[in-house]
Amino acid sequence: MKNGGSTSQEVLKDYNKQKRWGINETNRHFYNKDAEFDYDEDKPFDWIRGTQVGGRSLIWGRQTYRWSDDDFEANLRDGIAVDWPVRYKDIAPWYSYVEKFIGVSGEALNLPQLPDSEFLPPMELNCVEKELQSSIAKNYDDRILTIGRVAHITEGTKEGAARGKCQFRNRCERGCPFGSYFSANASTLPTAEKTGNLTLRPHSVVTEVLYDSKTQRASGVRVVDALTKEVFEFNAKVIFMCASSMASTAIMLNSKSDRFPNGLGNDSGELGHNIMDHQLGSGASGVYEGYEDRYYYGRRPNGFYIPRFRNVGGKSAGIDFLRGYGYQGGAGRGNWSESIAEFGYGSDFKNALLKPGKWNVGMGGFGEVLPYHENRMYLNYEKSDSFGFPKIVFDAEFKENEKKMKEDWKEQAAEMLENAGCKEVTIFDSNAPIGKGIHEMGTARMGHDPKTSVLNKYNQVHSVPNVFMTDGAFMTSSGTQNPSLTYMAFTARAVNHAVAELKKMNL
Repeated sequence: MKNGGSTSQEVLKDYNKQKRWGINETNRHFYNKDAEFDYDEDKPFDWIRGTQVGGRSLIWGRQTYRWSDDDFEANLRDGIAVDWPVRYKDIAPWYSYVEKFIGVSGEALNLPQLPDSEFLPPMELNCVEKELQSSIAKNYDDRILTIGRVAHITEGTKEGAARGKCQFRNRCERGCPFGSYFSANASTLPTAEKTGNLTLRPHSVVTEVLYDSKTQRASGVRVVDALTKEVFEFNAKVIFMCASSMASTAIMLNSKSDRFPNGLGNDSGELGHNIMDHQLGSGASGVYEGYEDRYYYGRRPNGFYIPRFRNVGGKSAGIDFLRGYGYQGGAGRGNWSESIAEFGYGSDFKNALLKPGKWNVGMGGFGEVLPYHENRMYLNYEKSDSFGFPKIVFDAEFKENEKKMKEDWKEQAAEMLENAGCKEVTIFDSNAPIGKGIHEMGTARMGHDPKTSVLNKYNQVHSVPNVFMTDGAFMTSSGTQNPSLTYMAFTARAVNHAVAELKKMNL
């Protein structure tokens, strides 16, 4: 590829915000041009978007973890925000349903705070990761290191477009031609197409949900064609909002009527509030001496995982923050050219090129963010994007609880590496803002009471029951675990409920 796959500064001018995550010529077509899909920030917020068919399912990290009752009961237990209207037993069958379909590889641990999934065989830790795993088991009673749980097929096939097992190429960001990692393009869309009931209309920008005051139901959606700018209206008995938490909520906020002057279903005033994400970008790394005669096979598209151990089951003594965090990390050989002198040449230079560097190991924290009402998004009607949609504006930040949590996980990461015998242990912190975790949640939370929430326990808008929101917008708290599996489980459950209600003529 030209420039070794790097994107030129001239081209990056159109990706002023998307480039914060890191784009190059192998994946740039999976990210929006900010010149066309821009947003504003009262405070720094990284919103990474891709509006191609398949969306971010083509670029997600595929880490796949269940929630537990420790997560669903946390708000009630801690007196934070509102209580979840569901518990683990309500979602567990749907986790299984989704996992059997998408394929999740991992290791069963029987941990109460991280329920096991329906697993395919796990990927293998390398030799240094196994050393760290043994050290943690020896030095701590509350911690365990395991291979990451990922939506990758490691054995057999799954339903979809000829999905086969992972080839360990680690070129996932380019879109997997083997369909081994779960994406809409490899799995759900081909499966839906086989039913004969799928109509796929790309280049469609939904601007609002249409409301019928006579029926007190939504009647359809208004759509702008992204290429021609032509406006369409599509009617439907049931509407599922699943455009990503921020985009779905923006559409709802823009769906105004006499009944809903502040946005469709916004009787509670909570629409757009309680933005959450996972904070990341900090941890510790070190050099592991030894195993210099060892390497690893293939390019494993996965790292290790250390599940949450802080405040499990409630606030622990001596801990000055609520909730907890987990770690994701990995070990590998260093730069193959690090031992080459700046002006190396000749046979020594050539021989050095054939030798990998030292083993390095690192881990970064993924911390829970509390739902704060003042962390919000709103629409600026004085500015519009290229499709005539009002500008989305973010006004959110991490607060003291998150800052205290991050300091703890940095210290604990360094301690675990030092206990494992690592040298040159260094704490790093990129001071990543909210949004950088790419796990946007909240803005249309579910709850028991229509006065304090937007959705009921089945993801239905309280006051417009034929509209469902099943992306991250519905989340009432953020948990520690990567959230995509939870979105999918709630979506499958909501669809099942919608079908049953349609049959009963309730929608």
